[in-house]
Amino acid sequence: MEQNFELNDISKKKSESHLSKVLGPMHIWALGVGIVLVGQFMGWNFTIGKGGSFGSIIACWIIGILYISLIMINTEIGSVIPETGGQYAMAKYLMGPLAAFNIGLMLVFEYVMLEAADALVVGQILQTLHPDIQALPYIILSLLALTYMNYRGVHATLNLNIVLTGIAFITIFILLFSTKFYSPTSNMLRMKEMTNGLPYGWIGILGAFQFGCWFFLGIEGTALAAAECRSTGRSFPIGAVVGLVTLLIGATATWFVCSGLVASGDLAVSVYPLFDAAIKTKIPFVVNALFLGTVLSCLASANGCIADASRAWYAMSKDTLIPEIFSAIHPKYKTPYRAILFLLPISLAFGFTGLLDQVITFSIFSALMVYLMTAYMMVKFRKMYPMGSIERGYIAPLHPMPTIILVILTLATLIGMYFGYSINLISGFTFYILASVWFVFHRYKFVKEESFLSGGLGKWPRPVGY
Repeated sequence: MEQNFELNDISKKKSESHLSKVLGPMHIWALGVGIVLVGQFMGWNFTIGKGGSFGSIIACWIIGILYISLIMINTEIGSVIPETGGQYAMAKYLMGPLAAFNIGLMLVFEYVMLEAADALVVGQILQTLHPDIQALPYIILSLLALTYMNYRGVHATLNLNIVLTGIAFITIFILLFSTKFYSPTSNMLRMKEMTNGLPYGWIGILGAFQFGCWFFLGIEGTALAAAECRSTGRSFPIGAVVGLVTLLIGATATWFVCSGLVASGDLAVSVYPLFDAAIKTKIPFVVNALFLGTVLSCLASANGCIADASRAWYAMSKDTLIPEIFSAIHPKYKTPYRAILFLLPISLAFGFTGLLDQVITFSIFSALMVYLMTAYMMVKFRKMYPMGSIERGYIAPLHPMPTIILVILTLATLIGMYFGYSINLISGFTFYILASVWFVFHRYKFVKEESFLSGGLGKWPRPVGY
């Protein structure tokens, strides 16, 4: 009797320390698209300043290929990872503690910086209502409300994202159809007058790759919620792939309508390009719809960023790569509540620097470094676990072509970033090198190696050659 009581007590504690498995394909879609869709309301237009109007859309499509390759890789590995953490968990099982620490940190900064960019845009667009409006209270209130939603549970959080993302996505097509682009007589779009072609040639296209990532950056965050899916092998692949198709369609429509309504010089520096395009239509309903769409896309993105950044921070803490205080799971809501609360003031601090392109650049840089390491992990994953050795929810076709494409396009994007943001690039490398030094010489002695891989070794076979 006493033994049964002890077993029940252990079982209860175990259930309290794990995240809830409540997500389906639509939630994964909402997480991925919700984070990224804001990139179609702001940030992508900086590609025009780098590569011109045509350089922008070419960069969009080429970077789309990068993300197709990335999603293939993430989906194959992520569908079998035995715990939360996304690319961090992949690195944990395939590369070891130092690589896992770096990738976890990069994921946190990718999403914290993206959340900060969302805050910046919300502040800017609220001031269009009246110059005397103080945006700060509204931004803080919005992020506090979203943080509270994440605190209370991921299921309700992503249900909210389904609504926010759906409405914001529809407003893009409200703007598109309001221009009557399909009519040769009443079409509002003036592509010849507004666009400037390829002013800097192929080198401009390379420079535009950096902000071309903003059309899609964050879709890889779907992997961070894989362990919270009811059926990881089904929900994760379907949600991620459908999400990427949604973004490709939306990105093309966004470029088309904005390039036909706003002059390239103005579009290249706009804080909220879709809203500026809506103003050019002079149709009150369309202007109001895009105002709403811009705000909702920022809220959906911030909502998803809070979920993803906190999962990465929680996973690092659970494995003692950072202090264990952040690994606590709320006994009632089953959320990493301490990680959620800890990251809120950090994102707010970066948001109120006011430097939108700088914040975006560090987010993109952190993501690109994760992509390079993800490509390496795919090669290692196929060697450690050959086909047939482990059940996969999804198999990336044409291996190793997606990996090769991912490496080439990621390196090309980093080269393009160097042309305009060399100091940011050097600063980013320096930051992560110093973080690695801190981990090796200070934090590593606190890592509990006996439990570092204990979560998945019982579920995976011994890898080939190990």
